[in-house]
Amino acid sequence: MAKYLGIDLGTANVLIDVKGEGIVLNEPSIVAINSRTNDVVAVGKDAYEMVGRTPANITAIRPLKDGVIADFNITEKMLQYFIDKLNVKSFFSKPVTMICAPTNVTPVEQKSIIEAAEQAGGGKVYLQLEPKVAAVGAGLDIFKPQGNMVIDIGGGTSDIAVLSMGDVVTSRSMRFAGDKMTLAIQAHVKQSHSLIIGERTAEEIKKQIGSAMCGNESNTFSASGIDIISGLPKEITLNEKEVEEALSDGVTQIVESAKTVLEETPPELSADIIDRGIMLTGGGALLKNLDKLLSKELEVPVLMTDRPLDSVALGTGILLENIEKHKKY
Repeated sequence: MAKYLGIDLGTANVLIDVKGEGIVLNEPSIVAINSRTNDVVAVGKDAYEMVGRTPANITAIRPLKDGVIADFNITEKMLQYFIDKLNVKSFFSKPVTMICAPTNVTPVEQKSIIEAAEQAGGGKVYLQLEPKVAAVGAGLDIFKPQGNMVIDIGGGTSDIAVLSMGDVVTSRSMRFAGDKMTLAIQAHVKQSHSLIIGERTAEEIKKQIGSAMCGNESNTFSASGIDIISGLPKEITLNEKEVEEALSDGVTQIVESAKTVLEETPPELSADIIDRGIMLTGGGALLKNLDKLLSKELEVPVLMTDRPLDSVALGTGILLENIEKHKKY
């Protein structure tokens, strides 16, 4: 009997849900390649440990950018590694797979995502829009004739959508999300402190003292890097308020996109959203006080799902269990 795999092919992480087992894999979307031989050295967690620490002949590659495939061959190798690791293929059956894409994905990008999954798993592949799947994973019943709004902030994209009767009514997808937050912190530290810090350090700053509003100056983080002027190692101290300012332009983009989606929503569905609130999912949803800022600016209750990092993977699992019932959607 064929296995059912739900894959959240994220820019930052790949999560795989196996029907009946739940989420069985959660690893970084990174592949380490030997540039001399073109061989894969490491994938996932092992490759992430190499970021910023490799010799010249080893390159740690993120094959996905802004929610879509930037390097098809490396993405295929990465998926192949993860699926093989789960041991879900057999000679007689190949897994049925559901994989996700941002709402603004082009037909060419859709085709490349499906092909990568087919080459890696070999079975039937379904493609679904990320905010739709995230909403299902967050516990929303999107198949009723009522308005549900979700803001899914992943690694590569922030997808904002209003859903009703199993489909997207109106949406926006923007390429400011977790990765761009990390880059914004790196840029701020370089400009304000003349210090170059690595991606992993910036990521840790975001997790520890990142904030969308009401940043507390007493919450600090010691960051080490290379001084631009002297070229020597140097350590500085950042505070929460400073990081909030570094992220403010990008966070404002998310707020404005959410306002646009609400403005384009039919009145009856808008009334439902006011009553039910907006569901916030994805790793970027963990940014401190982001839910409060969105609620304040949109004048609508904003709720955080219990498992924001897992919503898309959980949603693929739920939809696959009901694939026959909902296939028309």
